[in-house]
Amino acid sequence: RQMNPSISPIKVLLGTIGYLLVTFPLAFVWHLVLFKETYDRLGSYSRKEPIIAFGFGAILLQGILLSLVYPQLCKGKSLVGGAVKFAILIGGYHWTVHVLAEAAKQSIEPLSAWFSLETTYLAIQFLLGGFLFAWIYRNQEKPQ
Repeated sequence: RQMNPSISPIKVLLGTIGYLLVTFPLAFVWHLVLFKETYDRLGSYSRKEPIIAFGFGAILLQGILLSLVYPQLCKGKSLVGGAVKFAILIGGYHWTVHVLAEAAKQSIEPLSAWFSLETTYLAIQFLLGGFLFAWIYRNQEKPQ
């Protein structure tokens, strides 16, 4: 089976690298520097020392998958329209897995702080990621 011609390997590579360069530093600084003490007080992370390589690997895989999904999900959208659609759909899906499901499984208190902090983080992550992918795929053909 041939790869969809609208999915350029170069754009997938650029999207993956770009997403990694935007998301990894944001995640690292947000969770392990700026709000580390807050996350410790919330009790949301039980591992004393995070495995940075796992976080890097997760973001790398997300970058590959999202680079493949973006052109199908947002084909024909404007730069802003694609970024916003991506942030709402992909960010919203990620929010249910990352924020809501974690709140259900972990003893996080207060939940209001958890929801506020992580929702803000994910909004930033997926808006930046959405604009990154929208810019990379900005010249894709509009549907007929």
